[in-house]
Amino acid sequence: MKRASIIGVALASLFVSTVALAQSADDKKWVAQCLVDNKDAKVSLEIVTSYCTCMNSQMSESETRTITEWEKANPNTRKMCEQKAGWN
Repeated sequence: MKRASIIGVALASLFVSTVALAQSADDKKWVAQCLVDNKDAKVSLEIVTSYCTCMNSQMSESETRTITEWEKANPNTRKMCEQKAGWN
């Protein structure tokens, strides 16, 4: 069991690192805040990262709200990103 947990954490870290390479510093900041905001989610880190990345990509570059704030005003986009990430 311990080995499976270590492998899971390693794979999640690799996934987050790979996603982070394609993002600007500003994007990374917003996605990181989204991950913190969703730390208690009952889904894997991979799903939350995919969701946060999807939401971030839907927001304009001039957006000043956090992903968590923005998603409340954009429920259709939230639902689309949840489905894309496999949150449902």
